[in-house]
Amino acid sequence: MSKKPLIVFEGIEASGKSTNLKKTIKYLKKKKIKFITFREPGGANLSEKLRSLMLNKKSKSDCKTDLFLFMASRSENFDKIIKKNYNKKVILIDRFIDSTLAYQHYGMGLEKDLIIKMNNFLLGKLKPNFTFLSIVNKKNMLKRFKLRKNNNKYDNFDYNFYNKVQKGFLKLSRKNKSKYLILDSNKDSLKTIENKIINKIKNILK
Repeated sequence: MSKKPLIVFEGIEASGKSTNLKKTIKYLKKKKIKFITFREPGGANLSEKLRSLMLNKKSKSDCKTDLFLFMASRSENFDKIIKKNYNKKVILIDRFIDSTLAYQHYGMGLEKDLIIKMNNFLLGKLKPNFTFLSIVNKKNMLKRFKLRKNNNKYDNFDYNFYNKVQKGFLKLSRKNKSKYLILDSNKDSLKTIENKIINKIKNILK
């Protein structure tokens, strides 16, 4: 594996995904390892504007429109961020290819092959070197939702949708187990999860 890998953090809402990313950032800063991080949707300047459109609670855009907006955002990120930093810095991404498949295909029923073709068109042969997948159960997810001060469009689906999405993530992870680490916030403490992440990061960067 590259010493400057592309690492992705995936998971449904309130799974601990973004918290786990922050733990990784903290570790890399401590070790003075060069990295760049961005989120999807979001990232490059135009991508952040597209994020505002997609996640707006008042948005009435359908799943097909959202798919094209996600891909437009990803195209900007590939051109403006990834290409410039690939193999030069560690790249950390909050959501990437798997999220599009999990949400738009497994959650919303859009054609899987179409999504794969779109990703291949935008990214070529680029694939994440490793993925941290955070999972959460219904009880903990709903409890964490109540603590959130700001919700967006994707925080307002029913649990059946999130359950389908999470099962989609897990199905994707089983296809290449060596490139995934599942972080179960239902079973492990925050400190245990942090230790698992740091140990894996150390191993990846050897």
